[in-house]
Amino acid sequence: MARIDDLCINTIKMLAVDAVEKANSGHPGMPLGDAAMAYVLWSRALRHSPKNPLWPNRDRFVLSAGHGSMLLYSLLHLTGYDLTLDDIKNFRQWGSHTPGHPEYSPARGIETTTGPLGQGFATGVGMAIAQRRLRDIFNRPGFPIFDYNIYGILSDGDMMEGVQSEAASLAGHLGLGKIVYLYSDNRITIEGPTELAFTEDVGKRYEAYGWHVQRVDGYDLAGIERALKTAKKENGRPSLIIARTRIAQGCPTLENTSKAHGAPIGKEEERRLKQFCAWPNRSFYIPKDVARQMGKAVKLGRTLEGEWRAMTAGYGKKFPQLGRMLEDFYAGRFEDGWEKALPVFKPGDSIATRSASGKVLNAIAPKIPQLLGGSADLSPSNNTYLKDGGDFTPERSGRNMHFGVREHAMGAILNGIALSRALIPYGGTFLVFSDYLRPALRLSCLIQTHAIYVFTHDSIGVGEDGPTHQPVEQLASQRAIPGLTVIRPADANETSESWKFALTHNGPTSLILSRQNLPVLDRRKNGYGPASGILRGGYILSDSSGEPEIIIIGSGSEVHLCLEAAKILREKKKLNVRVVNMASWRLFDLQPKRYKDNVLPPGVETRLAVEAASALGWHKYVGLKGTVIGLDHFGASAPGKTVFEKFGFTVDNIVKTALKLIKGRS
Repeated sequence: MARIDDLCINTIKMLAVDAVEKANSGHPGMPLGDAAMAYVLWSRALRHSPKNPLWPNRDRFVLSAGHGSMLLYSLLHLTGYDLTLDDIKNFRQWGSHTPGHPEYSPARGIETTTGPLGQGFATGVGMAIAQRRLRDIFNRPGFPIFDYNIYGILSDGDMMEGVQSEAASLAGHLGLGKIVYLYSDNRITIEGPTELAFTEDVGKRYEAYGWHVQRVDGYDLAGIERALKTAKKENGRPSLIIARTRIAQGCPTLENTSKAHGAPIGKEEERRLKQFCAWPNRSFYIPKDVARQMGKAVKLGRTLEGEWRAMTAGYGKKFPQLGRMLEDFYAGRFEDGWEKALPVFKPGDSIATRSASGKVLNAIAPKIPQLLGGSADLSPSNNTYLKDGGDFTPERSGRNMHFGVREHAMGAILNGIALSRALIPYGGTFLVFSDYLRPALRLSCLIQTHAIYVFTHDSIGVGEDGPTHQPVEQLASQRAIPGLTVIRPADANETSESWKFALTHNGPTSLILSRQNLPVLDRRKNGYGPASGILRGGYILSDSSGEPEIIIIGSGSEVHLCLEAAKILREKKKLNVRVVNMASWRLFDLQPKRYKDNVLPPGVETRLAVEAASALGWHKYVGLKGTVIGLDHFGASAPGKTVFEKFGFTVDNIVKTALKLIKGRS
């Protein structure tokens, strides 16, 4: 090992140790054990531009083992990104740019949020899918516009998580050769050696997945460099480099022990480590030679980016249509007139909102080439297939993704695709199975990726498939996630409006769609509010003259029951009844107070909410004096209409409950 290499690696290590010690919190073992291979990757393989972290053709680096965040922060600071030494000194502190686990910050070179193990791995697979899609759209002979790789560092914990297995299987099947992952095989977990629970041959497993697998010593710099070069040449298969490492390498008493994972090493161990590394007894020390050596990344990055920009300078002239499309992709612009392509459904027709969603998708897809997606083996049920989009296969980068029965990986892959900042991905499954991808959905909300989730079969209306397939708590669960816009449209035209929102909203959207047919509301004939009202979350769908004596609130398929009940209450009981369609709690809550008070006047306390799902949360709208017809138990196997009747989701029960409420107020 050359002296400068040794100095750089030790600087990376010591910055991590010093930051953890100062914070008295963190994970020093991984940065200590993996600094050598990370240094080789960043100094001899990674093509990046620290002064322009959003250069479109940069290589992506994902620290899937996000607990080792100080490894990434050290690399970012030393190579010239906008991450200062003061930021490092404020590791894990309030308002710092160096949180305990990496949080998406593209301006500082942090490509994605990681920490929940396996998520970074699967997100990287999505990044590779985006690269291939963009490559096949835009690259032309002599113009390799998109030619970047996705690198990552993984831990033993990553390799145990199920989402990793799902994503690895799909990546191998698709032959995503732009993926190069370094697996830090230190054989230690929090509870002790990995042999307590993890004894498989990871290399053979990955070979079975269709990956290219190499094995190296994690401290053989030349060997790591050779492995990286070999992996980069392997274009037909994703690559896994298994590096045998030692957690807390260099610590006299902590090396190769689980104690080094998630706690400061302590002053005495730090003193002995610095002695072992011949390091001065100084905190946050960066030798001048290291600053110069690692700082070369800035000049090299400018050169690489400059060469790319010179190459692409004539692209727009030679391929003007593609040039304009490329600009549109990154600006988030769609073709002119795309909104006019949104279908308008005929009143009186009856169509499931999942079917309406499919019609909307296929109508707008030609106008929005950024759009791609698919389903977790449910596209005929979710109606997510683009008829003229072609399939994404090992041979072709079509617009239809076949994720297989891999909901969790699908969610993480959507995040990776969206992080291209050029493509808009969507993914579908049954609402009840949204639980399988919830961790990825949560990260989507943390990052605010522009990803669209299509969740169909939204209630006990699923019917005969029974309680295993009938969602009850999922709506409440999704509404509880900060930053997720959940929309449950009541008919086909509201579904069209929901897609309009999802495509233009810069954040994740969850569309909750019915299996069963629902009437297309005749808004003009009945004086109902326009379907565009859904864009405000909740709106007055049907009203009567005078101040309402009761407000009935519903969402999705239950809105139709509310309308029928209101009609009876008005005509037979001569009551003033307002029906509010509360399709999206989040959008309604974001409205001005004046609007919300107009829809739900504070003085009208007699309120009834109706939704075939958990009642949890509805009292924020009905108040303590209102009530909810909801579901506080699981469903049952029977025809959907029967299940609705047995559990009280009928016009008669809504009328009965409303009258009881009014009587109780008189």
